[in-house]
Amino acid sequence: MALAAGGIGNLLEWYDFGLYGYFAPTLGRLFFPSHDTLASLIGAYAGFAVGFAMRPIGGAVLGHIGDRLGRRFVLLLSVTLMGAGTTAIAALPTYAVAGVAAPLMLLLVRLFQGFSVGGEYTGSVAYLIETAPTNRRGFAGSMANIGSTAGVLLAAGAATATVTFASDAQLYSWAWRLPFVFGGVLAMGAVLLRRHLREAGAPPTRAPEAPLRRALNHDGRTMAIAVLFTAGYGAVNYLTMVFFPIYAGTVGGLSEAHALQATTLAQALALAVVPLAGIANDTVIRRRTLLILAFAAELAVAFVAFRLARGGNVAGFAAAQIAFGALLALVMGTDPAMVSEQFPAEYRMSAYSVVFNLGLGIAGGTAPAVATALIEITGSTLAPAYYLMLAAAAAAVGAALMTDRSRSPLL
Repeated sequence: MALAAGGIGNLLEWYDFGLYGYFAPTLGRLFFPSHDTLASLIGAYAGFAVGFAMRPIGGAVLGHIGDRLGRRFVLLLSVTLMGAGTTAIAALPTYAVAGVAAPLMLLLVRLFQGFSVGGEYTGSVAYLIETAPTNRRGFAGSMANIGSTAGVLLAAGAATATVTFASDAQLYSWAWRLPFVFGGVLAMGAVLLRRHLREAGAPPTRAPEAPLRRALNHDGRTMAIAVLFTAGYGAVNYLTMVFFPIYAGTVGGLSEAHALQATTLAQALALAVVPLAGIANDTVIRRRTLLILAFAAELAVAFVAFRLARGGNVAGFAAAQIAFGALLALVMGTDPAMVSEQFPAEYRMSAYSVVFNLGLGIAGGTAPAVATALIEITGSTLAPAYYLMLAAAAAAVGAALMTDRSRSPLL
């Protein structure tokens, strides 16, 4: 029950964020109309980025609540707020109906969503590792990313089905709304499942020093290293699994349906690899070593992968996307336990929420927009590959500098 309840909120979180990424070209046309396709796409990705910009704030607030009032309360709160935001997107009027108010409303909803997810992933990871035996924390933490991988897979599947079975007229008229409505249904199921969670973490406290202030005073250096890691990881994540299929369509001329089908296959593979990586870093290889190896491999294959996607060949793109999915799955099965183990229970959720959301909010959330802008600025369609290589290097360095507690009791 604990593993399922921990994972389902992340399924909803990443379903929503993945869905927005996959529908970026459609949302760009509907909410940010422009004669320039690239400019319209940048506008849609700006909406993607602002949601992430709010995540550190949401992480600080919800992390504080989780450390002070308990993990169960904040997990119920975050999934309720997420469901409300996802349903709101489905009901928004487009630019053709509401004019400039339409993109403004979309950006406001994205800000609300970003705030609400700030404590979701980190709260569930904290809960999962705190309720797991020492020799199972890697596997337990990986369940959060089983949920997130399943969410992105579900988003890719929903996007693929929508663009495959709906005509262009239906897609831009009403069909794009259906996957977002389904997100609201998922949220209701998550709330029902989480109502029965038992409490975990440090006992509730009203100590005068806020958990985040205590974390900064006692573990400021550790938090800075963790931000370096999560920033690199966040950029790698969104460049390879959200931006890459859009790149293949925009630059390589691959059909949207073919790009999404290959991405769905890659996510399905990742879903199988994530728990295996969790088991491996509990028993066979230490967490830090596995993370360094995975990001070194990302750096090594980045340039070739983007060249394959640029070529517009379906088989070449699919091979590159599957390789990215497998490498990212190794990270997703390892990083939850690795990063959350850096901090003690009394301020674990506050510290973890801030470092995770700063990294993903600044580097991850802006990665698709930055990569698109780099093509425009440099004139090179391979600029995103170099950006990915830089991000993978940063993540590898961050992993190397963190303390490996994979065989030690929790702080």
